[in-house]
Amino acid sequence: MNNIKSVFSIKDLENLPGIKAHTIRIWEKRYDVLKPMRTDTNIRLYDTDNLQKLLNITLLHNYGYKISTISKYTDEKIPELVREIINKKSVKHHAISEFKMAMMNFDQVQFTLTYDKLLSEKSFTDVFYEVFIPLMTELGLLWQSDTITPAHEHFITYLIKQKIIANTEKIQYLEPTKTNRVFVLYLPDNEIHELGLLYLNYEIISNGYKSIYLGESVPIDSLKEVCKNFDNITFIAYTTVKPEPDEINEYVTQIKNEVLNEDAEVWFIGRMVENISPNKLSNNVRKFETISSLVNEL
Repeated sequence: MNNIKSVFSIKDLENLPGIKAHTIRIWEKRYDVLKPMRTDTNIRLYDTDNLQKLLNITLLHNYGYKISTISKYTDEKIPELVREIINKKSVKHHAISEFKMAMMNFDQVQFTLTYDKLLSEKSFTDVFYEVFIPLMTELGLLWQSDTITPAHEHFITYLIKQKIIANTEKIQYLEPTKTNRVFVLYLPDNEIHELGLLYLNYEIISNGYKSIYLGESVPIDSLKEVCKNFDNITFIAYTTVKPEPDEINEYVTQIKNEVLNEDAEVWFIGRMVENISPNKLSNNVRKFETISSLVNEL
């Protein structure tokens, strides 16, 4: 059975392109730019062609085209103008829109073509910061608003993960040039969101350090074992949903008391760090609000 989402509410359209529902209704009524279907109770529903057209119209509108002018173009002319803009400029917002469409249609080919186009113009690091981070931020909001399902999020996250791993593999053969510190990257128990941690692994290796990647749901006892094998360790713990807000301060204390020795430290990053009390921080316990702020410390 084909379970690809092919019908969207006006709320979905509001969330995906970022255009207010009120504006969409005005564009429909005044300029006839979209052709919604109607339920028996007169509720608007939109197909994927409408969604793609709205994404294209939004890009043209953002680049100075008046909606009254856009409405006079044929369905063939609008994507042609979009392609012209893309050829002249590096348009990250268009790439994000293309990735969203790839996600909605579970279309790996569209994702790959969009990614390859970006990579022909930008470094992988630029793609990650300028496109993937904003995309993942938007996906979190789309998931919370029920615009997308967990299956959509898992699909697009896996494809991004593939790209990070592929770029990491290209540099893993390099011997570390900085030997004053070893980084150990992990996700705490029951934490499985590893996209940010994977990228940090790439950055640490790129910066010449030895990186030991432990991955998902690592118990504290495993961290103790690593300490037996290396000196001058910096642990990096990525906390997106675990430990939970009412547990994370106790977790920080446990790491400090049971894992860290005089040569080790731990850096916390991720959504949950906002719940770490300032009195839990010290010279060997730090927190970072963003990936870029942590990378700047390397």
